[in-house]
Amino acid sequence: MAKYVDGFVLVVPKNKLSVYRKMAKDGKKMWKKYGALDYKECMGDDLKTKSMGGMKPRSFVEMAKAKKNETVWFSFIVYKSKKHRDQVNAKVMKQMEKEAEKYGDMKMPFDMKRMAYGGFKVEVDK
Repeated sequence: MAKYVDGFVLVVPKNKLSVYRKMAKDGKKMWKKYGALDYKECMGDDLKTKSMGGMKPRSFVEMAKAKKNETVWFSFIVYKSKKHRDQVNAKVMKQMEKEAEKYGDMKMPFDMKRMAYGGFKVEVDK
């Protein structure tokens, strides 16, 4: 079965890691509850690029303009299809609206202007 992935790259200040991890764990529970097949939050570990046949690619650190006191995260949510993604996200957004008072004053633990996001059709799976 074809799959669809929402992918994110974001920068989290090191002094906000515990807040972000809690938010990510809550997010995982919510997306899985409403049907996401998988949900991963990955903190950068080995982000120094190496030459690849004469060229050296940009690093996530460079691309995200991360500073020494920040970490780069790559996160993704897996769905059955784009249609399934849209259904799951609609349920999640509806639930978040119900809980808006709970999160209304919460400041995001990362800079939203430096977050990259997109939906991706899986082309190679096995």
